[in-house]
Amino acid sequence: MLSYRHAFHAGNHADVLKHFVLVQLCRYLGQKDKPFWVIDTHAGAGLYELDTGYATQLKEYADGIGRLWTRPDLPAALADYVDLVRACNPGDTLRFYPGSPWLALQTLRPQDRLRLFELHSSDSKILQENFRDQGRQVSITTGNGYHALKALLPPPPRRALVLIDPPYETRDDYSNVISALQEGLTRFATGTYAVWYPQLARQEARQLPDKLMRLPIRNWLHASLTVHTPSVDGFGMHGSGMFVINPPWTLHQTLEGIMPYLVRVLGQDAGAGFTLSKEGD
Repeated sequence: MLSYRHAFHAGNHADVLKHFVLVQLCRYLGQKDKPFWVIDTHAGAGLYELDTGYATQLKEYADGIGRLWTRPDLPAALADYVDLVRACNPGDTLRFYPGSPWLALQTLRPQDRLRLFELHSSDSKILQENFRDQGRQVSITTGNGYHALKALLPPPPRRALVLIDPPYETRDDYSNVISALQEGLTRFATGTYAVWYPQLARQEARQLPDKLMRLPIRNWLHASLTVHTPSVDGFGMHGSGMFVINPPWTLHQTLEGIMPYLVRVLGQDAGAGFTLSKEGD
């Protein structure tokens, strides 16, 4: 199924959590001189217009990045992420939202590489247009990002962040995430893997965090952000989560300060809240 277009949801609360964590991971990897790769298995279009097209239909960004845009009290780590969003918006008006490829690229150094995969032909074409001037640092493939891990891992520098955030349109996406991680960890056990998932009423979404925790890994971090009480009819996404394998040792402490702030600013009713847990160092 190839109907999903992330432009409908660009900049929502789930993007805020996912992209804040992504920036933190890239910043940490960039502290060492040795190069690293970022592999994005579901890259999307890379950059989204918020004042025209798909994004104007649902305007989910208004309850996501829109709530952070003018805040004067942003914690430093969160301000870093918001500043990267500002960098692609001329002036003070929020008109564009950068996807994970654009945000990752802004954190990379000349020696680092970005490998992008997008199966949706229309989004892949837009992605290539958005990154047409990046030269050899960015590689874009129209194809299945799950399958790419077998060929790419381990990467030449032996340092990499793998971001896995499929649309979860079908049940297969949930099983494919587990299979991709099993494959990746077999080939590259020391890599950092970041999995985003939606909080939905469907059974597969509710079971995924436990399945991730049962993988043969010793070091993981799990953060979830719920922004409102689940709807009575079970429709829609009420939050999302990030599961990070081999996270930086600093990430848990950073999230301890950020997650309560996100609940306060992005929460929509009394059902808003967060969880934060880890295993290993």
